[in-house]
Amino acid sequence: MNAAVILISISAILLGGFFILCLFRLSRTLTRLDQMLDNALENTFKENAFDESRLSALETKLHHFLSASRARSSRIVSERDQVQTLIGDISHQTKTPIANLRLYSDLLAEQSGLPESAQMLADEIGRQSAKLDFLIQSLIKASRLENGIVQVSPETSAMDVLLESAALGVLKKAQNRSVTLIMDVPQNLSACFDLKWTAEALYNILDNALKYTPPGGEIHVTAQAYELFCRIDVSDTGIGISEDEIPKIFSRFYRSSAVSQEEGVGIGLYLSREIITLQGGYIKVSSEPGKGSCFSVFLPRSFQKKEETSAF
Repeated sequence: MNAAVILISISAILLGGFFILCLFRLSRTLTRLDQMLDNALENTFKENAFDESRLSALETKLHHFLSASRARSSRIVSERDQVQTLIGDISHQTKTPIANLRLYSDLLAEQSGLPESAQMLADEIGRQSAKLDFLIQSLIKASRLENGIVQVSPETSAMDVLLESAALGVLKKAQNRSVTLIMDVPQNLSACFDLKWTAEALYNILDNALKYTPPGGEIHVTAQAYELFCRIDVSDTGIGISEDEIPKIFSRFYRSSAVSQEEGVGIGLYLSREIITLQGGYIKVSSEPGKGSCFSVFLPRSFQKKEETSAF
């Protein structure tokens, strides 16, 4: 009996010692893994173990993964720099020829005694040159946004200044189309946004509403403050958007068959969404065919810059 008790006691002690040893080794392994991850995040990871253990194999795999990630990150940065250079070259190389085309078409249209057919051709050259200039500039902006080249600088600014800046671009067009633009923006209302880029985003939305609002229609612009966002509503009395088309309108070059006769290339709303999203905002659309549409733009009242994480 005593021998059995002694044997059980010895076994318990051995098992307890083995369990403690396992806990110690597990704790040491977890500590090493935690240190490895910290070094990886700080970009200071070095392979230290060179034996046949599983921890050494794990270190080797992590080292290879980090090396591949660094190479991939470096390649992405290099490609982005190349795209930025290419975009700059395209912008520079096309600016002068397009400006010359528009200048020569204007000079040709001003010639006295020009036959009516030639006058029509000169006017068409001018219109097509302007369209080409708009398309190239829009594509350049889209490429810069997609490649992270555009850097917005949000700061707290007045909403009335933003909306007046956006509305000035469409005011003359609205008058020419006999469309009434109604602004109802409270004073002392502010949000956090980049004035230049956000004004362009809102201009695109206003221009879209103007294109699809018939003569005699109205475009209403209102703004109100919420706790975290400021909301801008651009509603019109135009043809509206069908429910199945709403998810498509922010795609590049999307044009509804119902408005194919209108001018445009279908990139304005895409740019607007990219610009607003880049600043931590978002856009919602509600519409009823035949009764107009409403674009609701939500701009944050404060902007928190996203923390940049280092790519391994």
